[in-house]
Amino acid sequence: MAAGRARGSRSRRVSLPGVHELLRTAGPGPAGPGPASDSGRQASGRETHPQKITVYLSADEFLDLERARLTLRARGIGVDRGRLVREAIAVLLADLEGGIDASVIARRLRAAGETGQSGDAPAGPQ
Repeated sequence: MAAGRARGSRSRRVSLPGVHELLRTAGPGPAGPGPASDSGRQASGRETHPQKITVYLSADEFLDLERARLTLRARGIGVDRGRLVREAIAVLLADLEGGIDASVIARRLRAAGETGQSGDAPAGPQ
């Protein structure tokens, strides 16, 4: 048992809605700029996620992700890494839904394939 906690006591942590839930419109509104709003695709918010994936990042990629999170936090948008990644996936999928010929992700993946970069597995022994 943790010091300072009585047996059977509950955590004082309160579950509050995130900014995304508080500012989300109740119904379909006017389409805003950007590909994600064009398709209506939104990332999931603060909820239990039954599916899990593991993503391996280089040290530089991890630091870039953390810098992005801290930049958003400095601008009043507090998100965790998981939420940031879910939002990025929503943007990526909306981009792809716009058509594979115009898709930024398809172009990047094609270019990576041409240079022989797969990125499917972590580097090193397993």
